[in-house]
Amino acid sequence: MSSAIHTESTHLQADTPVVVAKDLRRVYPISKGIFRKPDLLQAVSGVSFTIQSGKTLAVVGESGCGKSTLARMVTLIEAPTGGSLQLGGMDVVGASAHDHQALRQKVQLVFQNPYGSLNPRKRIGQILEAPLEINTQLTAAERAEKSRAMLALVGLRPEHYDRYPHMFSGGQRQRIAIARALMLNPSLVVADEPVSALDVSIQAQVLNLLADLQHDLGLAYLFISHDLGVVRHIAHDVLVMYLGHTVEHGEKNAIFNRPLHPYTQALLGSTPGLAGSGPAHPRTVLTGELPSPLNPPTGCVFSTRCPHATAQCRSQRPAPQELHGRLVACFEAERLAVSSSAR
Repeated sequence: MSSAIHTESTHLQADTPVVVAKDLRRVYPISKGIFRKPDLLQAVSGVSFTIQSGKTLAVVGESGCGKSTLARMVTLIEAPTGGSLQLGGMDVVGASAHDHQALRQKVQLVFQNPYGSLNPRKRIGQILEAPLEINTQLTAAERAEKSRAMLALVGLRPEHYDRYPHMFSGGQRQRIAIARALMLNPSLVVADEPVSALDVSIQAQVLNLLADLQHDLGLAYLFISHDLGVVRHIAHDVLVMYLGHTVEHGEKNAIFNRPLHPYTQALLGSTPGLAGSGPAHPRTVLTGELPSPLNPPTGCVFSTRCPHATAQCRSQRPAPQELHGRLVACFEAERLAVSSSAR
């Protein structure tokens, strides 16, 4: 059964990206009353990325930076208000209702809280079989067989099939949630803080499971997290967001060893065990509060908290530019990179 799962979940050609997002945007109108024009909340503003089969893109940033909104768009829970999104080479925004239903099966979501994401009144077998019952023509026996095979794939025993969620630990529940996400053989799994509710000792086990499943099934992951230690363990590429914007995007080791955007430097510098892990770089200490997305700064969105901000930063918004093998949205990034190299 595991080989069948492997075959179905890796149907994309090797050179076809699993997901391609270009200038992806999401704006929410905020009502101010019947006779007043609503304010516009810019939750995600022009984010672009590509994820290949077998690769993990981690999206990091403070709460309110747009990570979860991005996850909801990629999982088709919410439609983008701008830009384009392709899954398996198919356009999401212009898809028909029939194609949209098929696209939903290509991407599945693993939620943050394993204690709230499983129906406590359903047995584990029923929880796993529900996606198959809704979306496939498999018989009851075939659904049960596939569910039991999936339990084995995530490291659980056959007898767990007839038990209820309350009979499992947090780590076991998250394994069940991962198994449910894989029942329809998706090519992309969006994991929204999947280990943040687990004990540190259990986090490594779940992360290793995700890595093993990616290797065996060729899965692509969009991994949402605020924990840079977890990101360093699981990611291939990293996208750093601030107030809905991409501020740095590139290969994991390049960013962790030599962060170029002051915000990325601040995130790494404030994470125990990561500060000083690469070549010396100027540490940025964050001051002040995160600006409201209803009233973002006029220039660079990070300018109100950045000690390196200039008049240009406060009046103009920098576009991501390639620098030292990654994209950086900062007018001062090259100067800071030279300063870092001179240390």
